[in-house]
Amino acid sequence: MASPAVNGFTVPTQYWHALDDGRIQCDLCPRACKLHEGQRGVCFVRARENDEVVLTSYGRSSGFCVDPIEKKPLNHFYPGSSVLSFGTAGCNLACRFCQNWDISKSKEIDTLADAASPDKIARTAEELGCRSVAFTYNDPTIFMEYASDVADACHDRGIAAVAVTAGYISDAPRRDFYAHIDAANVDLKGFTEDFYHHICGAHLRDVLDTLEYLVNETDVWAETTTLLIPGKNDSDDELDAMTTWVVEHLGRDVPMHFTAFHPDYRMLDVPPTPPATLERARRIALGNGVRHAYTGNVRDRAGGSTYCPSCDAQVIERDGYKIGRYRLTANGSCGSCGTPVAGRFDATRGDWDARRLPVRLARGGLR
Repeated sequence: MASPAVNGFTVPTQYWHALDDGRIQCDLCPRACKLHEGQRGVCFVRARENDEVVLTSYGRSSGFCVDPIEKKPLNHFYPGSSVLSFGTAGCNLACRFCQNWDISKSKEIDTLADAASPDKIARTAEELGCRSVAFTYNDPTIFMEYASDVADACHDRGIAAVAVTAGYISDAPRRDFYAHIDAANVDLKGFTEDFYHHICGAHLRDVLDTLEYLVNETDVWAETTTLLIPGKNDSDDELDAMTTWVVEHLGRDVPMHFTAFHPDYRMLDVPPTPPATLERARRIALGNGVRHAYTGNVRDRAGGSTYCPSCDAQVIERDGYKIGRYRLTANGSCGSCGTPVAGRFDATRGDWDARRLPVRLARGGLR
């Protein structure tokens, strides 16, 4: 567990090394920021202070909210349950279309208006009856020390930890961080290096490495999300290549979510995603063997519901984030034919549905 420094919000980090030219390289993610004393990395929250790389946002948050787990989105991880969600500030990607840019691109410390220790977050989640805590709004990779400590505190109380992430993390910290995590939704933002390089400021291969690691080498439950942007990453060829890769490298049971873009941040000149594009992506995914493909950010009961991979019976009916008919058995099998449905399920569905409950924790500080 990390130990907060004198100011309560800055802690030392592990993944960095000194360079021969006097700079220090952060080894957390493939960006490998090389820092002089006093400089911050691209993520903004990791900085060089006193000849080491520190995290400057430990215990600080942009806000807390209780959401349905389906909003992360995770459709196969304790459906209907509530999740205490929070983020910090900053990001290690540079997506021109960022839908949470006011948080992820923030370089204002006032964004981090709420504060809480890992144990306080875990206690709050328990008091509110949350099945899990999610690190979201911005990427937990950049505040992994804080997120890992929160996850451990939650596990002590029987609460799961969820990472909503772009998956842009180097190998050693990836293995360290995901040892604390129970489920992840990974943004597979596109399926060409050109898209990742020119629109996200990152590289596709590193994200695919994270997905393969999570699915093939850990017990972390993983789902993917792709925000489809008209004319950028929504062609039939790209969707065919992406979904084929998922089936071949991750397997047919990894759920894929295709969600609608709306103009934001530095991509205001691109129109919103038509619902027909999401439906087309879902058809391509299902046609290539993906067993669970979903549409998101639109009203689509068929595209939001879960079906048995064997008999095609509807086992979880969804209308937005609200769950209707639920026909999974206590062990997560189809109520019609008995075929197991991939995921993590409790004996009964949760009853949180579509509620949203903002939560304020700062009153008691970091206690």
